Amino acid sequence: MFLKDLTLLSGVSGCEFEVRNFIKKKLEEIGCEYKIDKLGNVIAHNKGSKNSKKIMIAAHMDEVGLMVSSIDDGGFIKFKTVGGIDNRVLNSKLVEIGEKKIPGVIGSKAIHLMSEDERGASIPVKSLYIDIGSSSKESTEAKVNIGDYVTFKSDYIEFGDNLIKAKALDDRVGCSAILELLSMKLDVDFYACFTVMEEVGLIGAKVAADLIEPDFAIVLEGTVSADMPEVKAKDKVTVVGQGPAVSLMDASTIYNMDDVNFVTELAKKNNIPYQYRKGNSGGNDAGAIHTRKAGCRVVAFSVPCRYIHSPISVASKDDYENVVKLAKLVIENI
Repeated sequence: MFLKDLTLLSGVSGCEFEVRNFIKKKLEEIGCEYKIDKLGNVIAHNKGSKNSKKIMIAAHMDEVGLMVSSIDDGGFIKFKTVGGIDNRVLNSKLVEIGEKKIPGVIGSKAIHLMSEDERGASIPVKSLYIDIGSSSKESTEAKVNIGDYVTFKSDYIEFGDNLIKAKALDDRVGCSAILELLSMKLDVDFYACFTVMEEVGLIGAKVAADLIEPDFAIVLEGTVSADMPEVKAKDKVTVVGQGPAVSLMDASTIYNMDDVNFVTELAKKNNIPYQYRKGNSGGNDAGAIHTRKAGCRVVAFSVPCRYIHSPISVASKDDYENVVKLAKLVIENI
């Protein structure tokens, strides 16, 4: 499993080079051919027995994060969010800024200084700042530039009933799974794509799909879970520990039920637990891939993640391992 190393890397949308360099190194160790397109997608080719369909499997390298937008006279840093982030998860979080990974903490005024209206309310991004411990604009500017990317600082920890805590499980779980599949040297011809800028509009997948022109695509993701206390059973989009979440529909794709049934029947026959992703919000690279050029069939199944798009996401190692098993079966049986 490559997951620990992948989650510790910085890769905010548009600045995925650390993740890309790691994947390139692993592909070279595996002995798998690859190329980098003009946007920075990594497209690997697993050469095997030719089949009737051109197969593409995809996962995105990028994660949500922040970007430096200004520096004030006191040396405090203002920022913009990159990708979908809930303001409530930002305050008091540790971050790393730029290629030099300058440490900082996201701060706001203390509760003692807040008005009655401000107390208990979500703090807007405009009222937050990053403190790197400097005392002047000049001191901060010596270390940080406008436009620098900011990544959450969060360690990878295994805990509880075979669970993982880390940042960027969306979608380093997919990247790790694809690397595992390529390591298996399957005798099936398929293309493996590690895409850029999914979190800001499925951008990399559009270019990768145009290059490959697949007949059938598999998207591996980390997806939202809602199995927390006080959430009604009908509202639990996915549940951690109950297997890969097979998508039926989301904000960018309505999946062909023949293809969905193909995936779930394979899971049943091979005793792989699975669940349906029961929400229709959000999306993934499938939304871009299945509409490019002449179009293609697509399936998506995901690792459920609690607290997704935050510095601390939680997922099950069992779900991850079953995503790998199910993806292998789908590739071999298309």
